[in-house]
Amino acid sequence: MRIGYGWDSHEFKSGIPLKIGGVTIAHPKGLAGHSDGDVLLHALTDALLGAIAAGDIGAYFPPSDARWKGVDSAVFVQTALEQVRRAGYAVANVDSTLILQEPRIGPHAALIQRRVAELLNIDASAVGVKAKTPEGMGTDNAAIAHVIVLLTKQAGKPRRRTRVLEEVPQPVVDAVAESLLESLEPQKRGKE
Repeated sequence: MRIGYGWDSHEFKSGIPLKIGGVTIAHPKGLAGHSDGDVLLHALTDALLGAIAAGDIGAYFPPSDARWKGVDSAVFVQTALEQVRRAGYAVANVDSTLILQEPRIGPHAALIQRRVAELLNIDASAVGVKAKTPEGMGTDNAAIAHVIVLLTKQAGKPRRRTRVLEEVPQPVVDAVAESLLESLEPQKRGKE
């Protein structure tokens, strides 16, 4: 089992669509960012990558790379999810909290919940979406997202490999290690 945490924030800006959790919400301002500014999907991406110690969103999609300008943040989630699968894990559940003055998220929460579940290929009942107002934080012109993910180990290759390795008797492991060390000795002497 692995737990990942992600956090992101973006400032509101006029003239761009507002996307949160993969859902476009009618609002006079959107979230500024190199991609589509989807604060929730960015935090989700970091949570997925963090759970498997695979870096962060900026390592995969640097803002200096023009390929990611305006791109749908669902691409980031899919890439992170692929890394999670390669590491032998699956998403068990996600919990998120959005902090923003407006718009109200309540009317959109179920749609955001279903979209995030669809992106992760999990049931919507495994996705929590909550929203709070910033009350005195001085962040009225920004949206902040906190996301936690729980990953579970997938049955399959990684487990079998571990089990097989554990079944190899220690004398066999020692003999292989000794043979390897002996084969390296002549190379070492030639370099000295």
